[in-house]
Amino acid sequence: MYIIFMVQLQSILPPTTNFLEAYAKGSSEEQAFIQNLALFFTSFYKPHIRVLESSQENINALLQGLEYLINISYVDDTEVFKVCLDYWNSLVLELFEAHHNLDNPAASANMMGLQMPMIPGVGDGVGSQLMHRRQLYAGPMSKLRSLMICRMAKPEEVLIVEDENGNIVRETMKDNDVLVQYKIMRETLIYLAHLDHEDTERQMLKKLSKQLNGDDWTWNNLNTLCWAIGSISGSMVEEQENRFLVMVIRDLLNLCEITKGKDNKAVIASNIMYVVGQYPRFLRAHWKFLKTVVNKLFEFMHESHPGVQDMACDTFLKIVQKCKRKFVTVQVGENEPFVSELLTTLPATIADLEPHQIHSFYESVGNMIQAEPDPHRRDEYLRRLMELPNQKWAEIIGQARQSVDYLKDPDVIRAVLNILQTNTSAANSLGTYFLPQISLIFLDMLNVYRMYSELISTSIAQGGRYASRTSIVKLLRSVKRETLKLIETFLDKAEDQPHIGKQFVPPMMDPVLGDYARNLPDARESEVLSLFATIINKYKRAMIEDVSRIFEAVFQCTLEMITKNFEDYPEHRLKFFSLLQAIATHCFPALIHLSSEQLKLVMDSIIWAFRHTERNIAETGLNLLLAMLKNFQASEFCNQFYRTYFSTIEQEIFAVLTDTFHKPGFKLHVLVLQHLFCLVESVVMSEPLWDVATVPYPYPNNGMFIREYTIKLLSTSFPNMTATEVTQFVNGLFESREDLVSFKNHIRDFLVQSKEFSAQDNKDLYAEEAAAQRERERQRMLSIPGLIAPSEIQDEMVDS
Repeated sequence: MYIIFMVQLQSILPPTTNFLEAYAKGSSEEQAFIQNLALFFTSFYKPHIRVLESSQENINALLQGLEYLINISYVDDTEVFKVCLDYWNSLVLELFEAHHNLDNPAASANMMGLQMPMIPGVGDGVGSQLMHRRQLYAGPMSKLRSLMICRMAKPEEVLIVEDENGNIVRETMKDNDVLVQYKIMRETLIYLAHLDHEDTERQMLKKLSKQLNGDDWTWNNLNTLCWAIGSISGSMVEEQENRFLVMVIRDLLNLCEITKGKDNKAVIASNIMYVVGQYPRFLRAHWKFLKTVVNKLFEFMHESHPGVQDMACDTFLKIVQKCKRKFVTVQVGENEPFVSELLTTLPATIADLEPHQIHSFYESVGNMIQAEPDPHRRDEYLRRLMELPNQKWAEIIGQARQSVDYLKDPDVIRAVLNILQTNTSAANSLGTYFLPQISLIFLDMLNVYRMYSELISTSIAQGGRYASRTSIVKLLRSVKRETLKLIETFLDKAEDQPHIGKQFVPPMMDPVLGDYARNLPDARESEVLSLFATIINKYKRAMIEDVSRIFEAVFQCTLEMITKNFEDYPEHRLKFFSLLQAIATHCFPALIHLSSEQLKLVMDSIIWAFRHTERNIAETGLNLLLAMLKNFQASEFCNQFYRTYFSTIEQEIFAVLTDTFHKPGFKLHVLVLQHLFCLVESVVMSEPLWDVATVPYPYPNNGMFIREYTIKLLSTSFPNMTATEVTQFVNGLFESREDLVSFKNHIRDFLVQSKEFSAQDNKDLYAEEAAAQRERERQRMLSIPGLIAPSEIQDEMVDS
């Protein structure tokens, strides 16, 4: 039947038809016919392609059909292309997996459904069947490579696009559909590359030579080719990649030299930057290419065309992160390390960059300096790097000492902000090695912080809440936030060295903590909370003595700000609970010394947090609760704490567990309940949980009391359930409490069967299983060279 269809199709629509042109000029009915043809081929091949491989006559008809589908894939219609691409991706994946598993032919055969020789006369071995199948599709796959290269979608890193008027402009908004399409096309092309590396390389180099000699030069042709070249990074063996890239980069640099026109050069620059950013292994192995590429990026940093400078700075950072040691080593034929040469010419290199680009540049150079093993040389490089901002800082502080009003000038405030942002960028990449620089500016910075804080408070006190929205107050607050961000970045990135904590934490107590407590709510910076959370997470038990001071300064006043409703001060909410979690995890002894009223405030605030519908806040509250429960269980106050809070916590957790708005917290709800149900049956709880004075019936043990309490609680919450169903559920909780998986499944089954959950999408209840599936998929992708781009792999790549 399929063969008859193909004969009829050839008479209606000859295979030589130019589908791209025919579709563009066709009527709506003709376009619909081509759309339906794509749907027919893709939906017919998915289940029936094995049958078509069974005889020579069928194979001929199959190859003709695939030829039609490839031609249809060139049609300029997004929906048609999506249908075709989806099928090509599944076919290529199937062919690749069989090729990938040739070492295990039985698995390949089983996966591909091969039980018999495909073509009469072919050898019986599964390996030879697989090879013949691969040869059968070699022609269509070669044409498919050409299609993928010609139609490759734009990757996220590329910031320069052609607008609807044909002008080259900076991209203003990411197109998510294009990014999804790129991901599928990239994956398909990598599988195609693995099936035949030589053909992939040959086609790409042939297309590139046509760009160079002008035969096929258009912006779009060069873009799609370079995006395709970048997308297969990591899929070749190193020797082949080296040979391939030497030709690609040389040709692209030549193209940049010989092509005239600002827009043309911007397109070529964008493509050079994208390609080199994708191949860190090649750059590490070829110093001359690496140096040439980086110097080319420095050239592009003077290019005023929109997007070119941003992309140059992004690519520079990406390359430095993967090749940093190369820049601090004296290379063959050089007199000094590249970083030293760079620092000499730094003022000229960054002369045309915007402030945010300069910050990125400083982060990149910080990465280089961080790789320098010699401490004296490293400190010298840091001094040279920070020379420009430090000169400006010294000038501002000098003027301020003569007249403090100098610091109130908006231009000066902006200059201070810019200097602090430059320091934060360098601290982000240098970590501990940033110590000499931050020590230099730290005390002056705190004085500026204190002064700006007083200015803000005065403005808000005089002008009310609306004063906080004036441009000058916003600017002053930006300086305060950046100061806190700089200190937090440095302390977070610095290695755990107690002397650093002793040097920086005490001087901050009054200018930062005291200032927070004294300020009006609208003038309090949430970054103070995250800074002290970072400090406690970093220095742990060493901070126990300071907790009472921190608590005094932030606890009561922040709670008053955030508990009036669920909307005001959103940034303070999450950071406040993160700070509490840090204290509960690392400085628990300090919490034990709180008064019972203060502890009740803490527990009430935790319950308030996990009731919150904002997912991050609820999750932080639940993690904080778990830390508190575990710490109190191990303390001498275990019985006292649980007698006061056990039933309240259980009641509140069941309230959010059975509320469909709180489904994302399911995993943590289960962990809290498991902790409670295990604890109640353990020897740790040596005193009754019930109030002996008011409960006349003496329960034999805590387990019986909580069993009865839980049945009553759930019977009230689920009036539509019978007493038997509720009792069975509660008994199941006690029986499965030691096994987390059984315990979780038992609760999930109960929820899914309940009236409230049964009609809803319950994917959040299966979030852990989904996460495990994603991790398995990531491991599969890591096993296939190139499927996760080398530039995206986060581990420290060896570049010695």
